[in-house]
Amino acid sequence: MASMKSLAKDTAIYGLSSIVGRFLNYLLVPLYTHVIAASSGGYGVVTNLYAYVALILVILTFGMETTFFRFANKEGENPHNVFATSMAIVGILSVLFLALIFLGIDPIADTLHYTNHKEYILMMAVVVALDAIQAIPFSYLRYKKKAIKFASLKLLFIILNIGLNLLYFVVLGKTDVFYVFALNLVCTGFITFFFIPELLHERREAHVDMALARHMFGYSWPILVLGIAGILNQTADKMLFPLVYPDKAEGVVELGIYGACVKIAMIMAMITQAFRYAYEPIVFAKSKDSDKTEYYAQAMKYFIIFTLFAFLCVVGYMPILEHILGAEYRAGLKVVPIVMVAEIMMGVYFNLSFWYKLIDKTIWGAWFSLAGCAVLVAVNIIFIPEYSYMACAWGGVAGYGTAMTLSYIVGQRKYPINYDLKGIFTYVIVTLCFYYAMDFATKIPQVWLQLLSNTILIMAYLVMVVKNENIRIKHKV
Repeated sequence: MASMKSLAKDTAIYGLSSIVGRFLNYLLVPLYTHVIAASSGGYGVVTNLYAYVALILVILTFGMETTFFRFANKEGENPHNVFATSMAIVGILSVLFLALIFLGIDPIADTLHYTNHKEYILMMAVVVALDAIQAIPFSYLRYKKKAIKFASLKLLFIILNIGLNLLYFVVLGKTDVFYVFALNLVCTGFITFFFIPELLHERREAHVDMALARHMFGYSWPILVLGIAGILNQTADKMLFPLVYPDKAEGVVELGIYGACVKIAMIMAMITQAFRYAYEPIVFAKSKDSDKTEYYAQAMKYFIIFTLFAFLCVVGYMPILEHILGAEYRAGLKVVPIVMVAEIMMGVYFNLSFWYKLIDKTIWGAWFSLAGCAVLVAVNIIFIPEYSYMACAWGGVAGYGTAMTLSYIVGQRKYPINYDLKGIFTYVIVTLCFYYAMDFATKIPQVWLQLLSNTILIMAYLVMVVKNENIRIKHKV
């Protein structure tokens, strides 16, 4: 129970930086979608390049975040050396990447159709390299349970980024997407300086261990494959869309609409990320306890309960949330529930993934993610030309659903965990019924009546959770 309380506390802190930060970051969505016209395709460019950034970040970090936690908690390993070795690996990969981009910028820009805007690629290359280098110190803060500093730095980046964007796009009246990338570069570089104390301290306490590096590579490369496949599940549609859509100019416009609407669905990604930040260190630390499987099963159930609650809240208050976007972008809002379902599946898959990490068989995760990625890519390539971004949304459900199902089936054979499937499916079915009731409520002409009806359904879900899980409501929270 103490571990569950620790998980809840850390999830709240990490969630503050993630959810509040993302909420503040939502200020950029209405800003961009009002300043950058959908017909210009500018937001499509932002969506496209950030998809590549996400993929490259996974490659440069090389699975070292999870690997760091695994080896830092291993008996006989020096956590300081693990940190130094992880930093060396990621640092070398980042430098090599920057050299590749700057030396080959012309053919790269031509291939990605940014011949006239090479500066976009160069700026984002530096951003992703700095992000990769920062990933290990951020993991170190999680390992040391310095959740407050972790959250503060995350929020500082977002507040600074929002402030500069408001200055340039609102006060100075800029409309060029160049400033989206330039301001991101400035803010990322600024945050890097805050890790100097940790880096100087570890430089005195630790050294790079080549033998350790070989063992870490052996553990991390399947995680890298898993990460690449996993991030492709999130970004492949945004990279493929302009290449597969019949009309290239219209494809960038459609991608901008899809990319803007997906932002509303990202509440699920925030919850999963906050849960991951708190849960990952605890899983490895708790792997020696006798009650570990019961703990993992309980954590899974409460994760699903909360994400379904978030799903109902987003769907139920869509008449309000839709105003986050400019009017030109709202045609794509029908993808939001579908994308949220895909994100819930991704979160479940993340929870299921620990069985192969705990037995050091990360290759299984690579196979599951590759299978899911193959399904997603196939759905996108086949159906985007006819169904546009709706194919992207359903492709995510198909891809994550495949990886989730495979991980559960194999995991129950290799590392059995007694999940409360009856309870979980009960919540899923109730949520599905409430969703269709909310969809029916959209036919009510008065918006306030829609919101009232949806609020009643959301409260009914909460009452069901409190009753079924025997949660005691205390006066002191």
